[in-house]
Amino acid sequence: MENITNTQNPDPSLINILLVLNPKTNKIEAVKTIDEKGDLKTVPNTEKNQNQFLKIDKHGDMFSNFFSNFLSQLKNPTLFNFFKSPLKESENIGKQIQHHLKNPSTEGEEFLNTYKILNPNTNIMSTNPLSEKEYQYSADQIDWNMMSKFGLTQEKLEKVNALDPMLRGFKTNGLVPVTINLGTALTRMDARLSLNTNDAGEVMVNIHGIRKEPNFNFKFLGHEFTTEDKKNLIENGNMGRVVDLINPKTDEITPSLISRDRLTNELVAYKVENIKIPDEIKGIKLDDAQKQTLIEGRALYLEGMISSKGEPFNASVQFNADKKYVEFLFDHQQSLQQSPSSEIPKTFRGKELNDEQYNQFKAGQTIYLDGLLDKKDQPYQGYITLNQETGKIDFSFSNPNQLKEQAKPTEEHKTQTAVNSEGKTNEATKNVKESLHKGQQSPKDHIQQAKHDKPKGRTKGRSI
Repeated sequence: MENITNTQNPDPSLINILLVLNPKTNKIEAVKTIDEKGDLKTVPNTEKNQNQFLKIDKHGDMFSNFFSNFLSQLKNPTLFNFFKSPLKESENIGKQIQHHLKNPSTEGEEFLNTYKILNPNTNIMSTNPLSEKEYQYSADQIDWNMMSKFGLTQEKLEKVNALDPMLRGFKTNGLVPVTINLGTALTRMDARLSLNTNDAGEVMVNIHGIRKEPNFNFKFLGHEFTTEDKKNLIENGNMGRVVDLINPKTDEITPSLISRDRLTNELVAYKVENIKIPDEIKGIKLDDAQKQTLIEGRALYLEGMISSKGEPFNASVQFNADKKYVEFLFDHQQSLQQSPSSEIPKTFRGKELNDEQYNQFKAGQTIYLDGLLDKKDQPYQGYITLNQETGKIDFSFSNPNQLKEQAKPTEEHKTQTAVNSEGKTNEATKNVKESLHKGQQSPKDHIQQAKHDKPKGRTKGRSI
């Protein structure tokens, strides 16, 4: 089978590849081709193998037609779980898919549903009927000059796998650092992002900031929350019943479901008339009564479902108004205990944790990081620990657990970061104007020494 790409200088951002869960190795691999016998050929999903990947133009119709033809040539299509990924992000996305398949969670299911490809012959691969929704927006519709005022670029959003769900019409899977520069004030925050179209037809970005808790003190689109409503929204994120909501612009009354965004605590409504319930969830065919239960927003317990790894499991499912699809409910209490108001971040001060570090970090272990950069782009190192009580990250230059590490941060880094990032001064370098480098506590050469010895006025900043 030949690769399907644009014939003249294809833009890598417009190219997708197929990832597949290999049932023999239980690993995510990249699809290479189908041989004449209908057997699938794959290669390891690494950057060095990208020239062997099967590449497909990501435009909706072309991809859908290609994938249907692809499955028709495959000997045993039901043996495989397929995922679609942008070429530029395939290695990173593949690792995350592998992690979420190995460690099932509700948040992981949401991530998987973003990239899963629904098999039209079996309808067993996704509980999300919108996961293969065609792109509602394109990257060139976004006002990137405006986005830059929030500290956001196309490259940054692609790097953290945030742009693809936005272009599909969803919120970003996780929180994204946003900087709001008002000229006289600078605000930094973590938020989820989404796109919508205003009355003039322009594509606008929505910034969904974190709230300490949902606002139950006022009516929500005309609905006044009962004690039971509040309890359900706090405990599992879904209110669990249909209510009539009032459109503030048109006064139209619309039966809807309400859910809580578990990352930001924002309340979100979804019209009942738009709800799509799949015929089948993980191998369990739903009857009309079960579908009606989900349409009414109630939880439904299913037994004997088959996981992506081919193992049977039981769980409750429920329609989520924020995610716009049926979700699993098996570990929300654990997630709430781990982080009451936000998702545990995988990056710290611009440094991304690998999978092993991230798992240890989530479990409350102290992690050593090097290659951190201060505000003047000078490297330093230290230790981070997730505070299980507050959900915040504790940082230390020395290991708080007194663990022996091969490379320990020293007092030198305290001086460097205090001077470069915190505006403090050091007696030995107070007249040096350049950024201090890693380990520097005094003028680095005779030129800096001469500058240092030259009489100066009063030094700004606090002494250290």
